[in-house]
Amino acid sequence: MSSQRHETIRRITVPEITARKGTTPLVCLTAYTAPVASILDEACDLLLVGDSVGMVLHGLPNTVGVTLEMMILHGQAVMRASRKALVVVDLPFGAYEGPKELAYANAVRVLKETGCQAVKVESGPTVPETIAYLVRRGVPVVGHVGLRPQAVNVDGAFKAKGRSDAERARVIAEAEATADAGAFCIVVEGVAESVAREITEAVAVPTIGIGASAGCDGQILVTDDMLGLFDWTPKFVRRYANLKREIEGAVRAYADDVRARRFPAAAETYFSKRVNAPE
Repeated sequence: MSSQRHETIRRITVPEITARKGTTPLVCLTAYTAPVASILDEACDLLLVGDSVGMVLHGLPNTVGVTLEMMILHGQAVMRASRKALVVVDLPFGAYEGPKELAYANAVRVLKETGCQAVKVESGPTVPETIAYLVRRGVPVVGHVGLRPQAVNVDGAFKAKGRSDAERARVIAEAEATADAGAFCIVVEGVAESVAREITEAVAVPTIGIGASAGCDGQILVTDDMLGLFDWTPKFVRRYANLKREIEGAVRAYADDVRARRFPAAAETYFSKRVNAPE
């Protein structure tokens, strides 16, 4: 037996998330870095290392350019800093849509190299079969239906889904297929309230809404949107802070102090022990 003491980490588990269906709403946010993950961890049930990191932190125009290596890097950071929340890492575009064996290899790599508890995939005609393949081999999967950011090149823009009868039926069918394939919860993005409610009633696993009404079993937002770090946010975002303004004010104050030689002052300066510091 090893003589080293190991820290006991009691994380929320996949079965505990599934058991929240129809009970207390799940609190979920995105996390990409260790400092932010440590702040969010106590309040959240689930932290998503979303491929939105490409747009939020890397300045990409959409999520298509995000790589598996980027997701692993940010997943590692979030896992190091969190202790309580279940952590899910997105599989990026191109990592799971092809052969099921490739999807499995990529998912296993994410689980092993980050230590996260699950991966997330966006819906599509071939995806339920892939979800079933992953789940049968021990990979917990979160589904994603409705507005699919990785499909932006097909859709032409980030557009709400389910507005026509045909599209509504397709989104609901995708959600049902995703649940039937074994996903333990489903993100529902950018759909009308009635569609979100119908999906939530139709599937046995929790739904996590983002722009999908309070009818879902939980909610998720991009943390940086919710904290007000950008000038523009989608209609479905409520800003709980305006950190952009706070940061701008702090930076201006710092710049003024540097230019006026008020910073660094004696309190922020090292002095030789042979020389007395200024009073």
